[in-house]
Amino acid sequence: MTRVGLLTKTVTKSAALQDVIVVGAGAAGLAAAYALSRAGLAVLLLEKEHHVGEPWRRRHNDLHLNSHRALSSLPGVNYPKGTPAFPHKSVVVDYLNLFVRHHALAIEYGIDVGEVSLTGGHWVIQTNAGRRIARHIVIATGRDRVPYIPQWKGMAKFRGEIIHSAAFGQAKTYSQRKVLVVGGGNSGFDVLNHLAKVDTAHVWLSARNGPTLLPKRIFKIAVHLLSPLIARLPTKAADAAMAATQRLAFGDLTKIGLPSAAAGGVSRLTSEHIAIATDDGAVEAIMAGKVIAVPAVREFTQHGVILANGNLIGPDIVIAATGYRTGLEPMVGKLGVLDDKGVPLFNGGDHDPTLPGLWFTGMRPNVRGCFANARIQARAIAKAIVTSPRRETRQQRQETPPQPTTASAKRSEARTLSQPEQNPPA
Repeated sequence: MTRVGLLTKTVTKSAALQDVIVVGAGAAGLAAAYALSRAGLAVLLLEKEHHVGEPWRRRHNDLHLNSHRALSSLPGVNYPKGTPAFPHKSVVVDYLNLFVRHHALAIEYGIDVGEVSLTGGHWVIQTNAGRRIARHIVIATGRDRVPYIPQWKGMAKFRGEIIHSAAFGQAKTYSQRKVLVVGGGNSGFDVLNHLAKVDTAHVWLSARNGPTLLPKRIFKIAVHLLSPLIARLPTKAADAAMAATQRLAFGDLTKIGLPSAAAGGVSRLTSEHIAIATDDGAVEAIMAGKVIAVPAVREFTQHGVILANGNLIGPDIVIAATGYRTGLEPMVGKLGVLDDKGVPLFNGGDHDPTLPGLWFTGMRPNVRGCFANARIQARAIAKAIVTSPRRETRQQRQETPPQPTTASAKRSEARTLSQPEQNPPA
């Protein structure tokens, strides 16, 4: 099905050559489709789900944006009047659907994209609804597509539950339970923020590295509103600014049992793609002794968890706030464009000149937040495409695509990325 605004029509399954195909109708994909359409390109969005915003719908009921409303919109559409500073997930879902209707974006729903290959000078996209062909493909399936849980020794023996933070559910279901949260990043502190408001029996936080942790507000000012300023600073200066803000808000976190941070917040965000955590009650709970900071997990036993210091604790449930993977290997794994964690080697306006027409967006965290960065990445990609020699005239769009060949299968082992975009990567 293709839905354009409020209209629905059946799509003819054909391999007609497209200017641009965008894979993924989340914030990054929607922003890219809008920017490309504004640049005069014919754009088709392919979305695996049957509605926009489904991943948001599936997250726990207490989820709110950590980014401020003023920096969490997409071009041409504002949040409704009266929207709180940090919108609830239901508001975000409604907003994304409003954006689609307002800009009448063409989306094919229920399309599961398989392998992508450069064949005969065009991108051939295998899907569950037939083959698609395009001059350019923008992959915007998200960096948190596949929940990741490490394979700890002894996990199979453990009689309690082990879940990923993506399956957190409702905070009240943890009442009177003994909970171990593993991971002191953004997801870990999101879980702790909610558990702090529940009458749990016991909560432990196990973290290998100390967090870069910011309050939602300081002196009644939403800290995220300062993110555009932080983003313009050199990395060392940005690290120092975040460290100073953290210390001003919470003091020395090592005094309440948290380990020292391995590196500055922006440094880790850039090099390891680790998002900055937001506090909304977790630190107060740690200071009050409601949450106990403990060392890293070493292994599981039948009845508990052995920590790095040899101590044994006995949680009923372990929540692994251990991050996500992109899940891009089946799609582009053969192209040599992913690092060892599945993160694309280039993003936004960057590209690999040996793979002309392949773009990624929304694959790395950014201090500005995912919505603000989606706008930046979308503009960068649109600018790069409209100045690309691969852009065709409207008459040329009607041409029949050449039959696939294997001439482009061989690829140079040495790849040189194009010059990076002006804006920092997401």
